[in-house]
Amino acid sequence: MSAPVLIYIHGFQSSPASLKAQQMKQFIREQRPGIIFECPQMPCFPMAAWELIAAIVARYPGHKLGFVGSSLGGYLVTKASQEFGGNAVLVNPAVRPYELLTDYLGENTHPYTNECYRLTSEHMADLKSLEVEPITAPERLWVMLQTGDEVLDYQQALDKHERSKLTLEQGGDHSFIGFERYLGHILRFLEL
Repeated sequence: MSAPVLIYIHGFQSSPASLKAQQMKQFIREQRPGIIFECPQMPCFPMAAWELIAAIVARYPGHKLGFVGSSLGGYLVTKASQEFGGNAVLVNPAVRPYELLTDYLGENTHPYTNECYRLTSEHMADLKSLEVEPITAPERLWVMLQTGDEVLDYQQALDKHERSKLTLEQGGDHSFIGFERYLGHILRFLEL
């Protein structure tokens, strides 16, 4: 039997060094070392990010897949789950990033990689093209939200994912405070 694969996709201008990614990696290392953990540094551009996810999936034919995505990563793993199969956990996911990220049009510097890059309206159109509407397999998704998210409107995710498994906590913030409480539950939901 092939080892199961968990693909963790971080958010916009984040990295594999983010707290949630590191917590997930450490939990798997200590509790479930038979799981292959993939957590790449995501490209700044939407289609390159999507192509990287597809390339990772292609490396594991016949393996059971599970996805975890935070913020923009949640938006991307929604598509990955629906397209490639496998369950996905979305942590304070972006719902309409092509609207939210218009504030970043123009020159940017990635805070972790120091990469200088330019976002254009074409990149926003690329993001929109990656949207899953409607969601055809909502039972594959678990959406984790905190009402204190200072970056995203949690109500958008509640509305979009009303047919999926939902966890809504009062307070918290965009990082999803206390994420480590859910690590074992996440692996069970992902069936890994």
